[in-house]
Amino acid sequence: MAKVHQLPPEVISKIAAGEVIERPASVVKELMENSVDAGAERVEVEIKSAGKELISVRDDGCGIGPEDMDNVFQRHSTSKIAKAEDIYMVGSLGFRGEALYSIASVSDVLLQSRTRDNDAGWEIHLRGNKRLKSAPAGVSYGTTLEIRELFFNTPARRKFLKSDTTETNEIIDVFMPYALLYPGKEFKLVSNGKVLLELEKHDSHRQRMAAALNLESKNLIETEKIFPQERLNIHLVLGNINLQRKRRDMQFIFVNGRPVSSKDISFHVNQAYRLLMPDGVNPIFSVHLRLPQENIDVNVHPAKREIRIKDERNIFLLLRNCCEHALMNISPARQFGQQISSFHFNGEPPHSPGVNTPHPRASGEKEDRTAESGKPYRVRSEFPFPSGGRPPAMERQNVFSQEESAMLLRKEEIAAEKNEDLKSTLKSARFIGSLKKKYLLFESTASLLLIDQHAAQERITYEKLSRQMATGKVEIQNLLAPLTIRLNKKEILAWEILKEKLEKIGFSTTLFDKETVAVHSHPALLAQPEAAVRDILCDEESKIYDTDMLARRACRQSLMTGYDMKAQEAEYLAEELLKCADPFTCPHGRPTVVEITMLSLDKNFFRRL
Repeated sequence: MAKVHQLPPEVISKIAAGEVIERPASVVKELMENSVDAGAERVEVEIKSAGKELISVRDDGCGIGPEDMDNVFQRHSTSKIAKAEDIYMVGSLGFRGEALYSIASVSDVLLQSRTRDNDAGWEIHLRGNKRLKSAPAGVSYGTTLEIRELFFNTPARRKFLKSDTTETNEIIDVFMPYALLYPGKEFKLVSNGKVLLELEKHDSHRQRMAAALNLESKNLIETEKIFPQERLNIHLVLGNINLQRKRRDMQFIFVNGRPVSSKDISFHVNQAYRLLMPDGVNPIFSVHLRLPQENIDVNVHPAKREIRIKDERNIFLLLRNCCEHALMNISPARQFGQQISSFHFNGEPPHSPGVNTPHPRASGEKEDRTAESGKPYRVRSEFPFPSGGRPPAMERQNVFSQEESAMLLRKEEIAAEKNEDLKSTLKSARFIGSLKKKYLLFESTASLLLIDQHAAQERITYEKLSRQMATGKVEIQNLLAPLTIRLNKKEILAWEILKEKLEKIGFSTTLFDKETVAVHSHPALLAQPEAAVRDILCDEESKIYDTDMLARRACRQSLMTGYDMKAQEAEYLAEELLKCADPFTCPHGRPTVVEITMLSLDKNFFRRL
């Protein structure tokens, strides 16, 4: 009996759908591309339950005639190409003829459309690629596609969909590039009856980027360079030094009018920004490349986000030079915000007004803290703090034998003894200077101690904030005027979920307008509340964090690398660090102190063997 057999059509369709349609965002991507290819001037996307219940895409494009209604849901049916050679010259976003077939295989689909030369429209209703209805319909020009019950016949795929918040964020990530790519078109995104984004027509990519991402246009640089010999056009919209992100979530790359993912292009543009920005922060940019169609291959993956470029090395070099020229010759200087940070160095514990304030909107409190000398020491915040680090170690499960447990316990005792020795060493050490405004150097009788000033301040701030949270008396710094923070749509959604947890750790926030959050008060220990709030809201995992983890995130904005600490400040920092319960690791697991013994130095200089 033959073991190899051909799969039935319904199995083939589900396999094919799995390659193209991974989640609701995949449907939105394919339908938006169809709308753009149809010449639409306005595209409206509506979702319910993050697309699990409904995805509706409406456009005013050329429409689909009744004679083509049945064909559009057939596999590899398309109007974009006709022969094999066309694949390498394709100028449209879609061309494979798989999207509608794949979508209809795993959902309930209603398609309504009307062309300009028809007096009436037509509709077709399918479920699992089986036609239920086909009839005339009274609809306006353009096309409307309603996708319901996505993955109704593939429960395994539906089961692995993420939360509504995560899937909505994925849809925003898909929606945004097309909105940025076509400033001359109108776009609208609605979720559960709420308008998330509505964009009118704009005259330039710079204006569209500012409107879509809620940025100030004065901080965006738009430039274009044409290279006739290479037949290359480079169009850039670059955020200047005043726009910095913890993540690379506002970086967009387009090649020949197509959103693409390219690690090489991303690398070269980000490297150009290293001339202006420190490691640990990321720029905002939009790169538009246009080159001969025959020099790129878009038929790499069904999603069409990966491409191959001919002679890419030369193109990347030209791109990097354009970015560097624009940033160094056009970009303005760094602008400082109004928020002032206070760092106490008088050897006394910090004192903050407004302590233990249960309702943090009371006014009349001083915002700046003052040392006993009467002269406040202020440090301006220049950059967000570097990202990275490891989460705290998980509790060890009891899966060892008694002998192994005894050995582990002894190792922990030895580690604790070493920590006590290190505490004694640091306590008696003498401050001798700093290295690169990052590491503080302390000399002891038999070793050199290096303190990471940022990690140490993180630990100090976190433990103080944790103690205040444990007693329910977080010291609050009330602001005379609220600090307003402009957020993008994903950050606004995160804030809506986290605002109650933020209140518990000392941040009193309200919605100032649909794109701005107002901070009325913040934990007095945190010198840069805006950096702390942004750090929390832009973290994808923050929505599932408890208040302790949010406090860890907030403390990332402690004393920054790059600040030149004086001797008295460094000694005070060391004293405060030694008061911590766990002084030798930051809240994210990185070391705060490293000891280099004289023995180690002597061996490296071959003084000892």
